Amino acid sequence: MRELPQESCAAQSNIARTGALGQVGTETFMLEKQPMNDTQILTIALAPVPAKLAVLVGILINNSRLGDLRAHMDSRFDDMKDMWRSELHRVEEVLDARLKHLEER
Repeated sequence: MRELPQESCAAQSNIARTGALGQVGTETFMLEKQPMNDTQILTIALAPVPAKLAVLVGILINNSRLGDLRAHMDSRFDDMKDMWRSELHRVEEVLDARLKHLEER
């Protein structure tokens, strides 16, 4: 590993502090800060748009599937409710018959 001159070390620490560091091969140089142009700003602004659209479409599709699931579950619960009512009605009839039998004694 070669020793760097004192001025090079100071320049590198300055560059590392500012965050404007570029490297080509083994040479280190400082990049100039320039304002962004319109194309760069537009690129940064529009980059997340496809991902956001994909998420929104996914939410809409998932919501419609949840609606279908809810309708299916509602019909299943209605079927279970009807079954319980018929079973309870049958049990009620059996209890009534037994009570009637006991009252006749």
